[in-house]
Amino acid sequence: MEILEQHSLQTYNTFGIEAKAAFFTEAQNLDDLRAARRFADERGLDCLMLGGGSNVLLSGDYEGLVVINALRGIDAEPLAGDEVAVTIQSGENWHELVLHCVEQGWGGIENMSLIPGCVGAAPLQNIGAYGVELKDVFIRLEALSLETLEVETFDKAACQFGYRESFFKREGKGKYWVTSITLQLTTAGHRINTSYGAIEQTLEEWQISQPTIADVSKAVIHIRQSRLPDPAVLGNSGSFFKNPVIPETLFQTIQATHPEVPSYPAGEGLVKLPAAWLIEECGWKGKRVGNTGCHERQALVLVNHGGASGAEIMQLSSDIQASVLEQFQIRIEPEVNFI
Repeated sequence: MEILEQHSLQTYNTFGIEAKAAFFTEAQNLDDLRAARRFADERGLDCLMLGGGSNVLLSGDYEGLVVINALRGIDAEPLAGDEVAVTIQSGENWHELVLHCVEQGWGGIENMSLIPGCVGAAPLQNIGAYGVELKDVFIRLEALSLETLEVETFDKAACQFGYRESFFKREGKGKYWVTSITLQLTTAGHRINTSYGAIEQTLEEWQISQPTIADVSKAVIHIRQSRLPDPAVLGNSGSFFKNPVIPETLFQTIQATHPEVPSYPAGEGLVKLPAAWLIEECGWKGKRVGNTGCHERQALVLVNHGGASGAEIMQLSSDIQASVLEQFQIRIEPEVNFI
């Protein structure tokens, strides 16, 4: 395992923020992960694992050790009935995994096509899109304890999944590195989900009345590409804020002055609102502030127009939060992890 010093992280985060790691290495297996952790512990350094760098905002140089997750491999084991357990190493690219599963005829994650990042980040965030979340197909994960350097297994209950939340973003934050996840997918009789967002409309435009999992994946890719900027062209981390869940009484107050407000049921006495709508109503969509801004087609996406620092993007996010709070009495929370 090679350790580099003062290494640029610009190509390792989708915002394209220029920042340096005091120490830097790439881990291809468990032995590399353990060696990296020991290196950091012996020197009293903080340690950060990065996969695709799609859900982080680097606020400045990192004075510890950055470990790039390069664990690779996909294995499948048949289950009873028309199901298969697929175990994926955490350094695999998420979208490439989705395409692989669709190609193999394994259904369950096609609605999550084109989500950026690596597999290891998926359970941390309980990623989701178009009516499907990771927890819907999740069996278990394995993670390296940074205290004992032993691999531990977490089932769905232990992960404590919530909306873009998990145990690993709360009590377990900074204590584990995910090494693999196992998903339960279907091999036949797929549960096709086209009811959320624009999937159904897109399939109708394509004159597809009985869609396959491949059709759903292609529709999601088409929708996302039409609305979201490519990080390789315009730095961003996808959706920056979570959709807030608010009391129904507050929703009724908002609806009285904004009858067009979109909403979704979120449990007894609760309503979920699209953060993008709130941000757009506050005038941020398409607005540029220095080298940062809100994307012109999707207000939920904050972008680096070139040369922006992490601190500038943090300030933009703070300003957006303040304006939404002032206008709607709602505090929207970031999905992105600030480093």
